Amino acid sequence: MAHGKIYLFPSLLSPDTVEAVIPRRNIDLIKGVKYFVVEELRTARRFLKQCDRSIVIDELHFDVLNEHTPGQDVEAMLVPALEGHDIGVISEAGCPAVADPGADLVAAAQRKGIEVVPLVGPSSILLALMASGFNGQSFAFLGYLPLEGAKRAAALKEMERNIRQHRQTQIFIETPYRNGRLISELSSKLPGDMLLCVACDITGQNESIITRPLRQWRSHADDYGKVPAIFLLYN
Repeated sequence: MAHGKIYLFPSLLSPDTVEAVIPRRNIDLIKGVKYFVVEELRTARRFLKQCDRSIVIDELHFDVLNEHTPGQDVEAMLVPALEGHDIGVISEAGCPAVADPGADLVAAAQRKGIEVVPLVGPSSILLALMASGFNGQSFAFLGYLPLEGAKRAAALKEMERNIRQHRQTQIFIETPYRNGRLISELSSKLPGDMLLCVACDITGQNESIITRPLRQWRSHADDYGKVPAIFLLYN
């Protein structure tokens, strides 16, 4: 029996933007998939309904794969593919398997020789980089910076070193309620001429992608409270 495929379906970065950012091919493929591995069940169900109202959610099978999923449970999620059924992978936002637990499923699929099909769609990392004006030839996505003081200070120094010595754009995220603190911290601990880009609501009606020297960001630290954002540093 031929294996099914693993389809990686990018999801929305901003609500109610399916027609603007999700290709028709993705929607046509989604309508034919009955097995899904998702990061967040409620988000995935809502996204599927936004893609096509005719999708009957109760006819679908969902496995949840998030940061709390035991590693030994991941391979079991591939059973439908081994039985010939396609599986769709959906992240909470953006591209699955990029800064996303879905990467564990993809790695298991590759080990078992199951075909993995990445699909076109919104990626906050790439869209923010495109609009920042920063180096797109060499960049690093760091995820969340360490919270502990000494490790966090070391991470800031390492970012500065990679920017200065390697001309490498540094990309990272923060828990939204700490955005203001992060901007203040960057403005006070890194050189004022270093450039910071803050991107939020990418692809949405309130999209904002702004690049300024850090010295100019000091008066804007409170502008991004509780707003999901992505941050980029360069010089």
